[in-house]
Amino acid sequence: MRPPPEPVGDIKRRRDGALAALVDGVPYIRFLGITFDRRGDELTGVLHYAPQLIGNPALPAIHGGVTAAFLEVTAIVTLGWSIIWDDVEAGRLDTAALDPSSPPRLPKTVDFSVDYLRSGLPRDAYARARVNRSGRRYASVHVEGWQDNRARLFAQGTGHFVMPPRGD
Repeated sequence: MRPPPEPVGDIKRRRDGALAALVDGVPYIRFLGITFDRRGDELTGVLHYAPQLIGNPALPAIHGGVTAAFLEVTAIVTLGWSIIWDDVEAGRLDTAALDPSSPPRLPKTVDFSVDYLRSGLPRDAYARARVNRSGRRYASVHVEGWQDNRARLFAQGTGHFVMPPRGD
Protein backbone atom coordinates (compact mmCIF):
# COMPACT_ATOMS: atom_id res chain seq x y z
CA MET A 1 0.00 0.00 0.00
CA ARG A 2 1.26 3.46 -0.90
CA PRO A 3 1.90 6.02 1.82
CA PRO A 4 -0.41 9.04 1.77
CA PRO A 5 0.86 12.06 -0.16
CA GLU A 6 2.76 14.70 1.73
CA PRO A 7 0.63 17.75 2.60
CA VAL A 8 1.05 20.58 0.08
CA GLY A 9 1.85 23.06 2.87
CA ASP A 10 4.82 20.94 3.98
CA ILE A 11 6.16 20.75 0.42
CA LYS A 12 5.81 24.52 -0.02
CA ARG A 13 7.60 25.22 3.29
CA ARG A 14 10.44 22.87 2.35
CA ARG A 15 10.87 24.49 -1.09
CA ASP A 16 10.69 28.02 0.34
CA GLY A 17 13.17 27.13 3.08
CA ALA A 18 15.66 25.73 0.57
CA LEU A 19 15.37 28.82 -1.65
CA ALA A 20 15.78 31.14 1.34
CA ALA A 21 18.92 29.25 2.37
CA LEU A 22 20.39 29.77 -1.13
CA VAL A 23 19.53 33.48 -1.35
CA ASP A 24 19.79 34.78 2.23
CA GLY A 25 23.34 33.53 2.65
CA VAL A 26 24.68 36.00 0.05
CA PRO A 27 24.77 39.59 1.40
CA TYR A 28 25.26 41.10 -2.08
CA ILE A 29 21.86 39.75 -3.16
CA ARG A 30 20.21 41.59 -0.26
CA PHE A 31 22.28 44.73 -0.95
CA LEU A 32 21.00 44.91 -4.53
CA GLY A 33 17.43 44.19 -3.43
CA ILE A 34 17.06 41.02 -5.52
CA THR A 35 14.35 38.55 -4.60
CA PHE A 36 13.13 35.38 -6.29
CA ASP A 37 9.62 34.35 -7.23
CA ARG A 38 9.27 30.56 -7.21
CA ARG A 39 6.68 28.61 -9.15
CA GLY A 40 7.42 24.91 -8.84
CA ASP A 41 11.01 24.42 -10.01
CA GLU A 42 11.06 27.70 -12.01
CA LEU A 43 12.64 30.82 -10.54
CA THR A 44 12.22 34.42 -11.65
CA GLY A 45 14.70 36.92 -10.28
CA VAL A 46 13.25 40.32 -9.37
CA LEU A 47 15.47 43.40 -9.14
CA HIS A 48 13.37 45.88 -7.17
CA TYR A 49 13.90 49.43 -8.36
CA ALA A 50 15.74 51.79 -6.03
CA PRO A 51 17.22 55.22 -6.89
CA GLN A 52 20.76 54.08 -5.97
CA LEU A 53 20.66 51.56 -8.86
CA ILE A 54 20.68 54.37 -11.44
CA GLY A 55 24.01 54.78 -13.25
CA ASN A 56 23.12 57.58 -15.65
CA PRO A 57 20.73 60.10 -14.08
CA ALA A 58 20.42 61.99 -17.38
CA LEU A 59 18.51 59.10 -19.02
CA PRO A 60 17.87 57.73 -16.24
CA ALA A 61 19.12 54.17 -16.68
CA ILE A 62 20.01 51.30 -14.36
CA HIS A 63 23.78 51.01 -14.02
CA GLY A 64 25.31 48.41 -16.34
CA GLY A 65 27.16 46.79 -13.44
CA VAL A 66 23.90 46.36 -11.56
CA THR A 67 22.34 44.80 -14.65
CA ALA A 68 25.26 42.39 -15.07
CA ALA A 69 25.24 41.48 -11.38
CA PHE A 70 21.47 40.88 -11.48
CA LEU A 71 21.80 38.52 -14.46
CA GLU A 72 24.76 36.69 -12.92
CA VAL A 73 23.04 36.29 -9.54
CA THR A 74 19.94 34.94 -11.29
CA ALA A 75 22.08 32.44 -13.22
CA ILE A 76 23.94 31.27 -10.08
CA VAL A 77 20.83 30.94 -7.92
CA THR A 78 18.93 29.12 -10.68
CA LEU A 79 21.87 26.74 -11.15
CA GLY A 80 22.15 26.23 -7.38
CA TRP A 81 18.41 25.58 -7.24
CA SER A 82 18.70 22.95 -9.97
CA ILE A 83 21.48 21.23 -7.99
CA ILE A 84 19.43 20.84 -4.81
CA TRP A 85 15.98 20.40 -6.41
CA ASP A 86 15.95 16.56 -6.39
CA ASP A 87 17.08 16.45 -2.73
CA VAL A 88 14.46 19.05 -1.74
CA GLU A 89 11.70 17.14 -3.52
CA ALA A 90 12.69 13.80 -2.04
CA GLY A 91 12.95 15.27 1.46
CA ARG A 92 16.65 14.33 1.69
CA LEU A 93 17.66 17.96 2.31
CA ASP A 94 16.85 19.06 5.84
CA THR A 95 15.81 22.64 5.15
CA ALA A 96 15.19 23.24 8.86
CA ALA A 97 18.91 22.70 9.46
CA LEU A 98 19.89 25.19 6.74
CA ASP A 99 20.59 28.75 7.78
CA PRO A 100 22.05 31.82 6.07
CA SER A 101 25.35 31.50 7.97
CA SER A 102 26.03 28.16 6.24
CA PRO A 103 24.15 28.15 2.90
CA PRO A 104 24.44 25.34 0.37
CA ARG A 105 27.57 25.62 -1.78
CA LEU A 106 26.98 27.64 -4.93
CA PRO A 107 28.67 27.34 -8.33
CA LYS A 108 31.66 29.60 -9.01
CA THR A 109 31.73 31.83 -12.08
CA VAL A 110 34.35 31.06 -14.72
CA ASP A 111 33.14 33.72 -17.14
CA PHE A 112 29.99 35.74 -17.71
CA SER A 113 29.19 37.84 -20.75
CA VAL A 114 26.34 40.33 -21.02
CA ASP A 115 24.59 41.74 -24.07
CA TYR A 116 23.04 45.12 -23.25
CA LEU A 117 20.09 45.35 -25.63
CA ARG A 118 18.50 48.61 -24.39
CA SER A 119 18.65 50.89 -21.35
CA GLY A 120 17.26 49.52 -18.12
CA LEU A 121 14.51 51.94 -17.15
CA PRO A 122 13.94 53.15 -13.57
CA ARG A 123 11.53 50.35 -12.61
CA ASP A 124 11.58 46.73 -11.48
CA ALA A 125 13.40 44.23 -13.69
CA TYR A 126 12.93 40.49 -14.03
CA ALA A 127 15.20 37.66 -15.16
CA ARG A 128 14.97 33.95 -15.84
CA ALA A 129 17.84 31.58 -16.43
CA ARG A 130 17.99 28.39 -18.45
CA VAL A 131 20.59 25.76 -17.62
CA ASN A 132 21.95 24.62 -20.98
CA ARG A 133 24.35 22.03 -19.59
CA SER A 134 25.07 20.88 -16.10
CA GLY A 135 27.59 18.19 -15.36
CA ARG A 136 29.58 17.15 -12.30
CA ARG A 137 32.27 19.82 -12.86
CA TYR A 138 30.96 22.42 -15.29
CA ALA A 139 27.71 24.17 -16.22
CA SER A 140 26.56 26.59 -18.91
CA VAL A 141 23.63 28.95 -18.26
CA HIS A 142 21.78 31.51 -20.39
CA VAL A 143 19.80 34.28 -18.66
CA GLU A 144 17.39 36.90 -20.02
CA GLY A 145 16.31 40.15 -18.36
CA TRP A 146 13.25 42.26 -19.12
CA GLN A 147 11.12 44.92 -17.51
CA ASP A 148 7.58 45.57 -18.74
CA ASN A 149 7.36 43.07 -21.57
CA ARG A 150 8.92 39.60 -21.52
CA ALA A 151 9.38 39.77 -25.31
CA ARG A 152 11.43 43.02 -25.07
CA LEU A 153 14.65 42.02 -23.32
CA PHE A 154 16.87 44.80 -21.99
CA ALA A 155 19.82 42.46 -21.39
CA GLN A 156 20.86 38.84 -21.73
CA GLY A 157 23.86 36.91 -20.56
CA THR A 158 25.68 33.62 -20.81
CA GLY A 159 27.83 32.19 -18.06
CA HIS A 160 30.05 29.21 -17.45
CA PHE A 161 30.43 27.89 -13.93
CA VAL A 162 32.46 25.41 -11.92
CA MET A 163 30.11 23.18 -9.98
CA PRO A 164 30.52 22.74 -6.24
CA PRO A 165 31.61 19.30 -5.04
CA ARG A 166 28.69 16.98 -4.36
CA GLY A 167 28.29 15.44 -0.97
CA ASP A 168 27.70 11.92 -2.36
